[in-house]
Amino acid sequence: MFVDRVKIHIKGGNGGNGAVSFFRAKYITHGGPDGGDGGKGGDVIVVGSDSMNTLLDFRYKRKFQAQNGENGEKRNRSGKDGEDVTIRVPVGTVIREAESGRIMADITKPNVPVVLIQGGKGGKGNQHFATATRQAPRYAEPGRTAKEYDVILELKLIADVGIIGFPNVGKSTLLSMVTNANPKIANYHFTTLSPNLGVVRGRDGSDFVLADIPGLVEGASEGVGLGHDFLRHVERTKVLIHVVDAAALEGGDPVENVRKINEELENYNPELRKRPQVIAANKMDLPGAQEHFQALKATYEPQGIAVYPISAATKTGLDELLAVVAQQLRQYPDEIVFTPDFEAYVEPTVDQEPFTIEVYDGNYYVVTGVGVEKMIGYTNIDTEKGFAFFQKYLKEKGIIEALEEKGIQEGDTVRIYDLEFEYMK
Repeated sequence: MFVDRVKIHIKGGNGGNGAVSFFRAKYITHGGPDGGDGGKGGDVIVVGSDSMNTLLDFRYKRKFQAQNGENGEKRNRSGKDGEDVTIRVPVGTVIREAESGRIMADITKPNVPVVLIQGGKGGKGNQHFATATRQAPRYAEPGRTAKEYDVILELKLIADVGIIGFPNVGKSTLLSMVTNANPKIANYHFTTLSPNLGVVRGRDGSDFVLADIPGLVEGASEGVGLGHDFLRHVERTKVLIHVVDAAALEGGDPVENVRKINEELENYNPELRKRPQVIAANKMDLPGAQEHFQALKATYEPQGIAVYPISAATKTGLDELLAVVAQQLRQYPDEIVFTPDFEAYVEPTVDQEPFTIEVYDGNYYVVTGVGVEKMIGYTNIDTEKGFAFFQKYLKEKGIIEALEEKGIQEGDTVRIYDLEFEYMK
C-alpha cells in the first residue's frame, strides 16, 4: 500500500530538575550547597532513508517522544541526559506543523539528521546560586519543558520529470515504454492510484527519473477526487510532460483538456505553471488525431509550449519527445527544495522568562518564576544599591504592573522565593 500523508505527534524530552542539597559528613553539619544539575532532555531527530518509499509504517505508530533528562543528585552529581528519538522517513518527505501548516523540514537527502525539536535544558543545582551574601540557597532551577507538536508528514516524490494529464490518456503506457517501470495498465479511469517511477536511459548518456502522476480531474486543486494527493507529487518535478488523448476517444476537446489541467496546476501552486512543459499528443496512430494535433500546435506553441506527436502503444515519436525533455532538464539543474518557514523554539533568557502571581487572603501576593528567583539569588537585597537594582528589575520585567492589575494595595505583602516585603508605591 502506498501511503503519502500521515499525521503524527512528536515531543522532545524535558530537562531534569537541578537538585537542592547540602554537603553532610561526620562533624560537618552545615556544609555548602552540592546539588547537581539536571540532565538535558533528548532531541527529536528525523533522518531520510533511501530504503523507504511509503509512510505506511506511521499508520501503526503515531507518537514519538524523546526521553526526559534525569534529575540532579547530591554531591554535585549531574543527572543523565535523555536519549534522542530518531524517526526514519522516505527521502522526499516534507514535515509541516499541523496547526499552522508551516514547513518545519524538507528531507531531500538520505542519512542526514535534522533536529525537529531540541530537548529541554537541564536545570542547575543549588550549588550555582551560592553568593557571598546567600551561602545556603534552597533554590534549584527546574528543567525546561520541551516543545511538542502535531505534525503532518507529506511524501512528495523526487522525480526530474512528471507525466500529467487526464485519466486514461496513456500516461502509464508512456512510462512503461521509455523506462524499466511496470505499472498496471487497463482501459478504465483511475487505473493508477499511486505514482509510479522509472529511470530513462538517454542515448547521450544522461539519465533522469520519470514519474507517472495519477490522473488529475477538473477541480483537483480544490480536493476533488484525490486531487491534493496527486498534485503534491508534481511539486518537485522540474519538467512536465502533458499527455493528451489526441484521438479524443474519451470525449472532450484535447485543447480544452490541456487548459483545464494547467488551470488546476496554477490553482494548486502558481509556481507549477512556470515549470517547463511539453505536450505529448498521444494516440496519433488512431483516426481523427491529426486534426486535434494541429489544433493543439496552433493553440499552445505560440505560448511557448512545444507539441509532439506520439503513439505510446507503438513507440512512435518517443525518442524526439525524450530528447527535448532531456535538453530542458539540462537548463534546469537546481534541486527543488521546500525551505523551512517554521520558527524554531528558542529558550527564553532570564529577562524573558515568564512569571506567575498567586493571591492569598486578599492581601498576600506570591510571585514565582525562574527569572525572578534567579535575580534574588544573584542580588544582595540587604544593601541599598542591591535593593534598588532589584526594584528596577521588577519594574522593567512588568511584575509591578502585574501586581497592580491583580489589585495590590499599599501595605500588602509580596513574597518572592524566601524574600517578603511590604508593598509601597
